[in-house]
Amino acid sequence: MNDKITSAIERVTELESELEASTDATTGGDALGRAREILHRWVDSVTAVVATPGMGRVVLIHDNGSESRISSPDLPMRLAVPVTFAEKSD
Repeated sequence: MNDKITSAIERVTELESELEASTDATTGGDALGRAREILHRWVDSVTAVVATPGMGRVVLIHDNGSESRISSPDLPMRLAVPVTFAEKSD
């Protein structure tokens, strides 16, 4: 595991501890495999995505109607359709 990942885990864990919330960091082995499997099933249940790049948010709408909100500096930009200013040809 590289220093950037270790630092990110430590930063998140410290922030959560300030809120008196427990954390569970998984970085490898069977535990990470299990987490990825669960996340893949969760993502596969998405039926709609609302990306708001200007706010740094993505809302996932799941097949049961529930919503999952993700705050991210780069995910909404990755999902946004690139704008082109080229003239339309007739």
